[in-house]
Amino acid sequence: MLNNALEEASVVDYQVDVAVVGSGPCGVTLANLLGRQGVRTVVVDREPDVVDHPRAVAVDDESLRSFQAAGLAPAVLADCIQNAPIRYYNSRGKQLAHVRPSGQPYGWPRRNLFFQPLMEATLRTGLERFDQVELLTGTEVTDLRQHADRVELTGKSDNGEVHISAAFVVGADGGRSFVREAAGLALVGATAPSKWLVVDVSDDTLDAPFSAVYCDPDRPAMTIPLPYGYRRFEFKLLPDESEDDIVRDDSVDRLVRRFYTDRPMPKILRRRVYWHHSRTADSFQNRRVFVAGDAAHLQPPFFGQGMNSGIRDATNLAWKLAAVTSGRADRSLLDSYDAERRGHAETMVSFATRLGGYYQPRNRATEVIRDALFRGVQLIPGAREYILQMKYKPTPRYTDGVVVDGHTRDVSSQVGRLFGQPFVQTTNGERCKLDDAVGSAIAVLGLTADPVEHLAPQNMRRLDALGARLFHVTPPRTARRFGFAEPTDVDGHPTPTTILYDIDGAFRDMLLARKADEVLILRPDRYVAAACRADELDRVVGRFAALLDGGQHG
Repeated sequence: MLNNALEEASVVDYQVDVAVVGSGPCGVTLANLLGRQGVRTVVVDREPDVVDHPRAVAVDDESLRSFQAAGLAPAVLADCIQNAPIRYYNSRGKQLAHVRPSGQPYGWPRRNLFFQPLMEATLRTGLERFDQVELLTGTEVTDLRQHADRVELTGKSDNGEVHISAAFVVGADGGRSFVREAAGLALVGATAPSKWLVVDVSDDTLDAPFSAVYCDPDRPAMTIPLPYGYRRFEFKLLPDESEDDIVRDDSVDRLVRRFYTDRPMPKILRRRVYWHHSRTADSFQNRRVFVAGDAAHLQPPFFGQGMNSGIRDATNLAWKLAAVTSGRADRSLLDSYDAERRGHAETMVSFATRLGGYYQPRNRATEVIRDALFRGVQLIPGAREYILQMKYKPTPRYTDGVVVDGHTRDVSSQVGRLFGQPFVQTTNGERCKLDDAVGSAIAVLGLTADPVEHLAPQNMRRLDALGARLFHVTPPRTARRFGFAEPTDVDGHPTPTTILYDIDGAFRDMLLARKADEVLILRPDRYVAAACRADELDRVVGRFAALLDGGQHG
């Protein structure tokens, strides 16, 4: 619910489960996910409305899957350029690679270009679905105090003070985060000495439906087509150029015009100089306060993963906050947020920083060597696929946190990894994506048998207390062999298990590759918490449940 209470009273008090400071993509995604779980949430942002200029421009398949969980993926994708390719050029204008990822392992296109003000408006509109979620704009948080059982926030607006008492607070308030500073968390890392000019245009006339990266030793640059005729340009400043000079009309016109030598110039909307930061908070949590998104990590924009990393934070934290505030899980579950997210965030920051080095080789000789390596790698079939399908993007694998047997030498283990999203068919004949079939709860997927057959009553009760759902993924009727029997009851009682049909054979192929993974436990964020043989399920469920309930019911 969008709130107008500040217009009616000089002091407003809120008692909520979670307060989110910052209503950018990370903060509002978190609020939507919490809203879907029934968590009482207030979102506070100092800006009176959506900031009208784009910052992030690319959304990946992992983020779209999070928007799917929030019930907003189709609405977000409607304003995106889907499956957007990238071309890389050297200083002589020779194309080094055309990267166009076509696979959809997580159920969505891998690289999509968007206009951030439109996305933020869509995400904020999503909050209107929830009576238990309030959005307070034009309100700046000025004080944060932690207590044993609550966090107290004080905010100010043109209409008066806001007092918020929350069980937990999440700072998603950007690189200059008030929450991070108030919680005593420090950013560590470096800021690049170079500066980049970012120019946004409208009424674009350039016939280039792809992102282009010009890897020039002198002045690397890039251009990115955005929806509805917008386009982004980025140029590195030369050592002798000042910020004041480079943003002048004549300087901006000179840089942009070379792309429009034979066509009309677009309208210059805005220009701004940015520093590139490679920094990560030393911890993502201090007791009841958490940081996420740019408040937790800052990275150069070379790989387009800054916002997407923040969406991963929100997705990881949302289900844990929902489980704890509802009483389904012990508060100790929240300690896994830092353990799981900070390491991967550091990896993404480092990767984006290294990638920037390829954009600007040190000199012409270095460029020749780089170009030769680029061409050579693409002659190797497996390596070519690795580059052109963007498989080089570091993906999280959690070894600590809410995973069972995460420390394994089995490099192909699914445990701790984001599970794919194949299509399945329900018993009423509906073909749908896996997440839509299993919902937002913990999911126990039996691939060879009904999970109920291998669970003791005690662990069945623990799963029920955690809100888990049980599924038996079976072959469709056309693929069944002699002796197959659909689960209908256990010991004379109806089974609580839901049947799903492996309509596309994805689970069949999974079992052929890994015969021992007969049962999978998926967390609400769809990371694999455990994989085991059916006869090990009861033991594994006991260990998994202890990670959530603190071993209180073991």
